[in-house]
Amino acid sequence: MSHPHPELKAAPPLPEGGLRVIALGGLGEIGRNMTVFEHAGKLLIVDCGVLFPEETQPGVDVILPDFTSIRDRLDDIVAVVLTHGHEDHIGGVPYLLRERSDIPIVASKLTLAFLEAKLKEHGIRPRTVRVREGDRRSFGPFDCEFVAVNHSIPDGLAVAIRTGAGMVLHTGDFKMDQFPLDDRITDLRAFARLGEEGVDLFLTDSTNAEVPGFTTSERELNPAIEQVLRTAPRRVIVSSFASHVHRIQQVLDAAHQHGRKVAFVGRSMVRNMGIARDLGYLKVPPGLVVNTKELEKLPDHKITLVCTGSQGEPMAALSRMANRDHQIRIGKGDTVLLASSLIPGNESAIYRVINGLTRWGAHVVHKGNAKVHVSGHASAGELVYCYNIVKPRNVMPVHGEWRHLQANGDLAIRTGVDPDRVVIAEDGVVVDLVDGRASITGKVTAGYVYVDGMEVGGVTEASLKDRRTLGEEGVVTVVAIVDADTGALAEAPDFLARGFAHDDTTFEPVIPVIEKTLATAADEGIGNPIQLEQLIARAVANWAFRTYRRRPLIIPVIIDA
Repeated sequence: MSHPHPELKAAPPLPEGGLRVIALGGLGEIGRNMTVFEHAGKLLIVDCGVLFPEETQPGVDVILPDFTSIRDRLDDIVAVVLTHGHEDHIGGVPYLLRERSDIPIVASKLTLAFLEAKLKEHGIRPRTVRVREGDRRSFGPFDCEFVAVNHSIPDGLAVAIRTGAGMVLHTGDFKMDQFPLDDRITDLRAFARLGEEGVDLFLTDSTNAEVPGFTTSERELNPAIEQVLRTAPRRVIVSSFASHVHRIQQVLDAAHQHGRKVAFVGRSMVRNMGIARDLGYLKVPPGLVVNTKELEKLPDHKITLVCTGSQGEPMAALSRMANRDHQIRIGKGDTVLLASSLIPGNESAIYRVINGLTRWGAHVVHKGNAKVHVSGHASAGELVYCYNIVKPRNVMPVHGEWRHLQANGDLAIRTGVDPDRVVIAEDGVVVDLVDGRASITGKVTAGYVYVDGMEVGGVTEASLKDRRTLGEEGVVTVVAIVDADTGALAEAPDFLARGFAHDDTTFEPVIPVIEKTLATAADEGIGNPIQLEQLIARAVANWAFRTYRRRPLIIPVIIDA
């Protein structure tokens, strides 16, 4: 298997007739999926998503792919193809369109509807091209054929990209549920047909490559969901992703069967389910869905609420219910159904919400104690089937952390793919397909781009470090009035501390330290206020660490007397 090496340099120019593939996100992480294909001087982008921040990235809303390497080539982009409507595949599109607004966006009906609702909030009207499985469209030198795949959101597509350098098959996110709720299965006949023609490079979803066997069918959740809605004594509150139309369809069907009414709670849930219903992806029996006003008139055992917040997000409906910060008051006899996964890194937030809900007397049904969630991604058994059907010449696992990519590469090798033709890359690594062989040839910059409120890219690793320090260690402002002639303190300095445990006497011992620092500076002829501030900051920081084993952020302010 070829791995990227840290000493990779900038890639040489692409050989004529070759195809270059660069993932700007989604390799080595779960999220921020974005792959750039280059051929004959033009670029085709597949997906443009966001990554959600971790606890070590305070104040960050989302993380974008880094557009630096394509910024001076925006005019060469012939299209952006979106495989499906999840945030980690479409969330970055508004930011790309801010840089060039008329890039054609190619996607299926539901994906475009979700994207257009999002772009409306950004005030952008996109140029869209609607496609469905079986369609074949050309964008510059890229001839794209779209193939149905099954995932945890309807209308997912894989894309086969034919170029002069060979054919690439990109699965997008997919699984092989043989009994999907919408009867739209992953089209393995098309995969086989493309395999017969010859797939030169196969980009496959790695998320579940470490999970043996096959991903359970969505239909197998019906009994558990139905049991909750049949046996719950009072209200049922269901929390799910606001895009998981099939899961919510199962809840609606079970509620209808047991004589309950349903209300959607939370802005994204109301918006997305409205879109899915209007487009016919969500079938709602007449009179089933009510607004929150009508809900108040119903007895508790007739009520089902469908809300967001299954990942423990602090501002989502479910967390606020757990914290008693929502008009819906959870109480004894209520049942809460968490119909979704535990995304790695969110576990403690989710358990905090489960504990909060339990404390108010709710019965919480979740993946850990009932069969109420199945993954949206192919497990190892399904991936192996795909390799055997497609018989690709080169394989590049995508969408996953290192361990997932490696596991997926191992599966490809076990089905007979030459180990030298399995490319394990990470974000920014350049993979060139030349004369039928894929190999790593260099790298481009592909750092994290942080979005904080309206600010894109203004937050850096250094400012995140300051935020972590503020959060963990506090801040101390030192205001020193210095005699301009002597360089000594004109009066005792003032200390303003936040998040640093202190009382009136805490900072008295540091005053001599500051006096000594200023005296040394005066001896050496240092009178520049900026230099003096740096010296004082260092001296106070050293004192705080020696005395209290704390590293607060020190803000020195020098005023000339």
